[in-house]
Amino acid sequence: MIQVTESAARHLRSLLAEQSGEVGKGLRVQIAKGGCSGLQYEMSLGEKQQGDAVVQRDDVEFFVDPESASYLRDATLDFQDGLTGAGFRIVNPNAARTCGCGTSFEPSRPA
Repeated sequence: MIQVTESAARHLRSLLAEQSGEVGKGLRVQIAKGGCSGLQYEMSLGEKQQGDAVVQRDDVEFFVDPESASYLRDATLDFQDGLTGAGFRIVNPNAARTCGCGTSFEPSRPA
C-alpha cells in the first residue's frame, strides 16, 4: 500500500483543521484516466467509501479506492513546499514514465 510521509500527514492535519466540522474526512488519493502520460493522480478531501483501503499516519487518514490501489502499491505520498510550488507529490515505482509536471504517469504494467 501507499506510504505517507510525516510532512504529508502534518499538512493534511492542517487542512482538516481549517475546515471546521470535517470529522471523518481524510485525503482521497485516486488514479484517473487523463493527463499527458495516460493516467493522472487526483486528490481531494473526502470520506471513506466502501472498499477503500485506509492508511493512517499520526492522527489523519488517507483513502485509496480498490482500482487505484494497484497503481499506487509501494508509492510514497509526500508534501513539499518549495520554490517551484507547494503540494502533495507522489513518488511511484510503478510508473514507467511521468510527465514533466509530475501529475500524470504511464504505468510500467497494466493494473
